[in-house]
Amino acid sequence: MRLRHALIVAVGLLASAGGRAQIVNRLRVDSDTFERYAYGRMQQFNPANLRLADSLYTVGTEKDNFRYKCLGLSLEFPVRFALEEYDRMDEAVAEIKTLLEGRKDLREFYFSTLHEYCELLLHIGRMSDAMLEARAMERLASEEKKPAGKMYAYRIVGLIQSYRENSYLAIQNFERAARYCKEARAEQDLPNLHILMAQEYIRLRQFPAAEDYCIKAESYQDFFPSIRIKAKMTRAYLYNAQKDWPRFWRCYDELMADPLYEMQSDADTRYGMDIYFLISRERFSEALSKADSLSIPRDRYDKKHGIYAAQGIYDRAYSELRGLVNEKDSIYIKTQNEDLAILDAEMNNAQLREDAQRLKAQNQMTILLGFLVMFAIAFASILVQQWQLRENLEEMRRKNNEALAARRAFQKAMDAKESENDYKIKILQNRTTNVLTDYEDFLHF
Repeated sequence: MRLRHALIVAVGLLASAGGRAQIVNRLRVDSDTFERYAYGRMQQFNPANLRLADSLYTVGTEKDNFRYKCLGLSLEFPVRFALEEYDRMDEAVAEIKTLLEGRKDLREFYFSTLHEYCELLLHIGRMSDAMLEARAMERLASEEKKPAGKMYAYRIVGLIQSYRENSYLAIQNFERAARYCKEARAEQDLPNLHILMAQEYIRLRQFPAAEDYCIKAESYQDFFPSIRIKAKMTRAYLYNAQKDWPRFWRCYDELMADPLYEMQSDADTRYGMDIYFLISRERFSEALSKADSLSIPRDRYDKKHGIYAAQGIYDRAYSELRGLVNEKDSIYIKTQNEDLAILDAEMNNAQLREDAQRLKAQNQMTILLGFLVMFAIAFASILVQQWQLRENLEEMRRKNNEALAARRAFQKAMDAKESENDYKIKILQNRTTNVLTDYEDFLHF
């Protein structure tokens, strides 16, 4: 039996979310048991893990402890994948689901395990099964309000869309996963999502966006050293796509000098990087030899097509391209069935419903804010009117006081004039009396 799939999954560019830095005691077992489990997880595709998995499961059976059983099963199914014992792999995961069915407090372990299982399904072409699992995760996470489950679900959908070369849809789903990642406060998963988005932007030849996501991923490398290698590899692919050979060669040399590169990458990934380097140096015969060593037919056709095209040998390039198209068509027929299309639509509809609810809440908040603004404006208008009214009243009082003062002054003047007139009348009366007296005296004289 072959271990090819183990090499593919070990790192590649899919950058599994369950890396070494994230081996945590999610099932809350004793420290000695967890140390044994963590050691096994660090070499998860090693067939020797079957003995460790069996011993943990046996202890779980003897103690009637489902946590030990889950640890054993989670160590077993990656090895079953590597040995191509897919039925046993499915059985192990199905038992984990049964053991944890009602345990809401252990959903983090449950979702991360199913996410890992989905990645393995993708590598063996079981797209519909992976989509079914993603759909189930999304539904359960929605019911229980677990953003971590949604993060894993949409990451898997993004990987499916990437495999189908739907880069825009892949990016949309990776962005959703990143949003739920922040909601779940699982920032340790963000750099891998940034790398996945950078790869899709390279496919779309949107190089500035790819560069930005490389920078975002690199900001985490002090906390997760493996991110340094993944980001450096992604930069190398970026510079190769741009044909920026000086920067590509510098990245390539740095990777070759880094001991983590061989530990954190599989053989096919390293062959692919070597092929790009050899083509850039026009060492085409060596590049063809490397391409023949690739384990996946699709990759062999793709790389050899590029090598012949770079040499201008277009008949051979066309032949390899035809083989690549046939290989893609066969994969397309296997994976693009009615179930996958329906499940894909349902996942998108679920997201649309959630977006609609979020928009409705935003609209309600906008309406409330509108009412508050209108109330504030009306209240301010009333205050202004009251202030204006007070000002008007003060002005009226001032004018009334002035008018009253003027009236009093006029009345006072009138009173004074009347007094003066009375005085003058008295004088006139006195004078008249005197004249009459003098006249009478004259007559008697």
